[in-house]
Amino acid sequence: MIFSKFSSHIGLSNQYGHCHLERSDDDSPATRVCSWGEGRGKGELIQSRVREAPLKFALVLVVLFSINVRADKVVQPAPPQDTPIMGAQSAATAQKLAWWTDARFGMFIHWGLYSQDGCFYKGTNGGSEHMMQHLQIPLVEYAKIADDFDPTNFDADVIADTAKNAGMKYIIFTSKHHDGFAMFDSESNDYNIVKRTPWHRDPIAELAAACRRKGLKFGVYYSLGRDWADPDVPTKKGYRSNTWDYPDENKKDFSKYFARKVKPQITELLTHYGPIDVVWFDTPEEISPAESRELVDLIHKLQPNCIINSRVGNHFGDYNVSEQKIPGTASIQPWETCMTLNGHWAYFKGDEKWKPPVTVIHNLIDIASKSGNYLLNVGPTGKGALPQGAVKDLQAVGAWMKVNGQAIYGTTGSPFPLPFEWGRCTETTESGNTTLYLHVWNWPTNGKLFVQDLKSPVTKAYLLKSNSLGLHPKLETSYIPLGHTNEPGVVIDLPNNAPDKLSSTVVLKLKGKAQIYLSGAFTD
Repeated sequence: MIFSKFSSHIGLSNQYGHCHLERSDDDSPATRVCSWGEGRGKGELIQSRVREAPLKFALVLVVLFSINVRADKVVQPAPPQDTPIMGAQSAATAQKLAWWTDARFGMFIHWGLYSQDGCFYKGTNGGSEHMMQHLQIPLVEYAKIADDFDPTNFDADVIADTAKNAGMKYIIFTSKHHDGFAMFDSESNDYNIVKRTPWHRDPIAELAAACRRKGLKFGVYYSLGRDWADPDVPTKKGYRSNTWDYPDENKKDFSKYFARKVKPQITELLTHYGPIDVVWFDTPEEISPAESRELVDLIHKLQPNCIINSRVGNHFGDYNVSEQKIPGTASIQPWETCMTLNGHWAYFKGDEKWKPPVTVIHNLIDIASKSGNYLLNVGPTGKGALPQGAVKDLQAVGAWMKVNGQAIYGTTGSPFPLPFEWGRCTETTESGNTTLYLHVWNWPTNGKLFVQDLKSPVTKAYLLKSNSLGLHPKLETSYIPLGHTNEPGVVIDLPNNAPDKLSSTVVLKLKGKAQIYLSGAFTD
């Protein structure tokens, strides 16, 4: 087992020294302060410093306390450098992606040892799920968190129900994050949740089964180019490597880690848990083009219908990733925005700054209007439960989706080249005819909604939200032709009050394809 290979390193750490860390306020690596020799533990070192400099120690405590209570001041990790997919999409890839492009909305789950105390380590703010690196916690010490990791409130059915009721169609779960700890029963590496924690359960097995019962798709996240439990994982300029346990970057051989850990664990994930619909890689870092290709081929061999994101590296994969931001325009390539619901990917103790439902809904609409997917993240607590702030948000989003879901699922991006001041537009086509869904955020005070540059004849217009009688109120429309002194388009007469304060949907049925004026001409 790979973890046994670390015993010599761990033994040396225990035998020769004890260290603590002093951090700066930015995201730079912490400075290690060590006391060497046996018989002088961390407690004795701190006590000696208290005796030697009580005022200085008190000031340090004040600084640490201010860091702990100000989660929003901790610099969060920058997104990894992406290698987007290139070229035209094949018909086979488009077919594999069909369920995914129809889904539009999924749940991302970040959960691991870092969740135990909300990204704090022995009372010190670790900043994020990167806390092992932020605090430069030795592997032997970090691994001890597993001794107390007992998430008895974890319920896969509750999580799957929460996602489904929010209108989400798929779940992506962290099988292994940068700390190298596997959140599944890995046969090739016993540094995992089943073998190392008192819980002894496999959340991937439980979530995969729950998703199948609920009709959801299921995928796994896997940290590819960062693994702080393995001695052979270099990163670009050592920026995200474990340099406190394994300081010599030049001696690290990614190919050894790739063969020893990556391929065996990906094989386990794709052979032990039934259909895996997505492998969501992160941080390709130093993987070579040949290794990216080998990994893609391995996945396709084991599960031909599994789709892969672009972070497998070197421009391979089936779709691109945008982290924590929404592109300004649509892309011809399939793409997905992954985004946190508050300020952190993993559960962070004290972070209650949840995005309001209106923001989540507008993000979802904006992304769908550009033919993208929205992968919205939640972080279960150390006990395995979803935070109530997240649950409350998702319930509100779900209530909106029950009414407006057809304006999101299975849609393509807006046919208009620019977004509207009043909102966004999504589109579907059937039997040669077009349906436009107008997502109105800013309800016009004059009762007139102007769809600029729309040339197509409107055969029917109505509100998607039904009234108290269960009917969809029909709307009157008028057409303004192209002229020298006016902007062409369609005017829709609306009621005084918006049916939904978050976003109201107006449905336009068009004959044929949507025809749009562009610079005095029109397209179809």
